[in-house]
Amino acid sequence: MRTVIQRVKHAIVSIDAREKSRIGHGLLILLGIAPTDTAAEADTLVRKISAMRIFDDDAGVMNRSVIDTGGDCLVVSQFTLLADCRKGNRPSYIGAARPEVAIPLYEYFCQRLSEALQRPVPTGTFGADMQVSLLNDGPVTICLDTDTLTHSKPKD
Repeated sequence: MRTVIQRVKHAIVSIDAREKSRIGHGLLILLGIAPTDTAAEADTLVRKISAMRIFDDDAGVMNRSVIDTGGDCLVVSQFTLLADCRKGNRPSYIGAARPEVAIPLYEYFCQRLSEALQRPVPTGTFGADMQVSLLNDGPVTICLDTDTLTHSKPKD
């Protein structure tokens, strides 16, 4: 699984010019799912994202998590995060999971994140043509990939 996490003042997802979901202060999470991803990767990301200290404390130091701040999370599926751009000018998306694999994992991720936050998690609509607007706060943007989270770096 691959994510782009943005700390936001607010974020909105619209479909066909109608607002689908909105959050205030919190995290916009773009989520890409690979064919080999499992619930274990989703659980790893939920633990990492919900505990990640990327919000300022009273001293202005990034030392608080989205849970600590009571912030919201908005999750949007984005298969293009799995793009392979190594050959030519047209990205290949064969590294993204097909809907029959991706949809259940996307829903599982959102449910587990909701449990971690102890409140509902607004979402986009899987496979829809969505417009996402946000006000990035900081800006703080972090990319996470479960391949790098679950495998240690080789020693030099």
